[in-house]
Amino acid sequence: MKNKVVCVIPARGGSKRIPRKNIKEFLGKPVISYSIESAISSNIFDDVFVSTDDNEIAEICKKYGAKADILRSESSSNDNATTAEVISEILTYERYKSAEFICCLYPVAPLIDKNLLKRAFNLIYNENFNSVFPVTEYDHPIQRRLNKLTDQTMVFADNQFEKTRTQDLKTFYHDAGMFYFIRVSSFKKSKKLLSKPTFGIELERTQVQDIDTLIDWKLAELKFKLIHDLI
Repeated sequence: MKNKVVCVIPARGGSKRIPRKNIKEFLGKPVISYSIESAISSNIFDDVFVSTDDNEIAEICKKYGAKADILRSESSSNDNATTAEVISEILTYERYKSAEFICCLYPVAPLIDKNLLKRAFNLIYNENFNSVFPVTEYDHPIQRRLNKLTDQTMVFADNQFEKTRTQDLKTFYHDAGMFYFIRVSSFKKSKKLLSKPTFGIELERTQVQDIDTLIDWKLAELKFKLIHDLI
């Protein structure tokens, strides 16, 4: 039966911090094309579908081989709509009602590669995980975080770690912001992207870049070149 394993790329037309972010040129081509090409070349998915409310984005995505033939509803396109709400809407489409696994792959994730997607799928398919996603270490121990007071002075947020050596502190991780592989049966119950048990694939910090500003964008391009030996 078709469409058991589906890749969904949520790509709204509105972007406040970086205008037209999802189709902005990244080293010569639209940034969303990297997500599409990685998904297709992984040979995991029965369908690679872009959920968008924007006709220009839809046409660009079709050019790179994704399906973008159903425009997102108005209710799932506003600034307050969550990724989980987008996934829930997609699961109402007739061709995706029988999906067993969904990968929610973000459109601005140019450092992604097909092998990481394959690893995630193998984990969720063969092990008892309800969700799998990439993570990376915080680049500085969060226990030694600082608070800024109203007079602009700084104090430790947690005094008990003020004199602790950084190498003696527990390591914490954060979401790499690339994708979530989800077992659909679990998602339908919880309506959450991450449901226990969740497995985190650890990535080096050089493999991860959150992109919210134009400086972030430049850093992502540098990391891409480093990863692909283009420097």
